[in-house]
Amino acid sequence: MKRVEITEKAAEIVKQLKAKHGDLIFHQSGGCCDGSAPMIFEKGDMYLDESDIHLGVVEGVNFYMNQDQFEYWKHTHLTVDITEGRGASFSLEIPLGLRFLIHSRLLTKEEEVFFNK
Repeated sequence: MKRVEITEKAAEIVKQLKAKHGDLIFHQSGGCCDGSAPMIFEKGDMYLDESDIHLGVVEGVNFYMNQDQFEYWKHTHLTVDITEGRGASFSLEIPLGLRFLIHSRLLTKEEEVFFNK
């Protein structure tokens, strides 16, 4: 069972970014820059600490969220998607004229039990 997934269209962009930049990480922002958009960075370009929660791996890329933001989203399943348009962040897809976004839904009762063990 996964807490975070990715659409095929977004996965293709991640593959392109990995080919160009190497190892990457996703971080779900908590209101900075592009609101609460997921941002993708070269591994090492985003400082992570004990307040960042690892939610899973999408297209071979670790996905993190700050624990304060996670408190708002802990009852949701996230799907990373991509859309046309320039976001206002430092995320690697911005120069492509694209931006990542999140679709969320409430966890099912089964998922809620699984993730809150």
